[in-house]
Amino acid sequence: MSAFSSSLRSGRKRKYKSEINVVPYIDVMLVLLIIFMVIPPANSPSVINLPNAEKSALPPDDYIQVVLKPDATLAIGVNGKNSETAENLPNRPALLKRLRSLHAEHPDYPVLIAGDRESKYDDVIQLISEAKKMGITRVGLATK
Repeated sequence: MSAFSSSLRSGRKRKYKSEINVVPYIDVMLVLLIIFMVIPPANSPSVINLPNAEKSALPPDDYIQVVLKPDATLAIGVNGKNSETAENLPNRPALLKRLRSLHAEHPDYPVLIAGDRESKYDDVIQLISEAKKMGITRVGLATK
């Protein structure tokens, strides 16, 4: 029997696996993924550097002022050397109608928009856009 068993052993050839073992590569990639997820980025996306506004050298003497408050209150009036009037308006279409009439009365007056710090940025931009569509060329933002 020993001859029989030895011939079986010598007759078998060992097959080698020709596959790549990818498990260690997956482990390394998962460790790298965790490291990159845990380490915070160098620059934080929540920090925004906004430009500073300089005061104009010569502010206008007479102007039409539109006030946007954070509680959605709108006011418009003419400010100047001789007069200062302001009226509260209930909604945006009424404000635009009053702005159109004030611009017709005083076509050379610029429009200054005073948006509160807590008011929506979109409301201010939309108001500037609507004033430009009316043909008002001098539209600015009032600052402190």
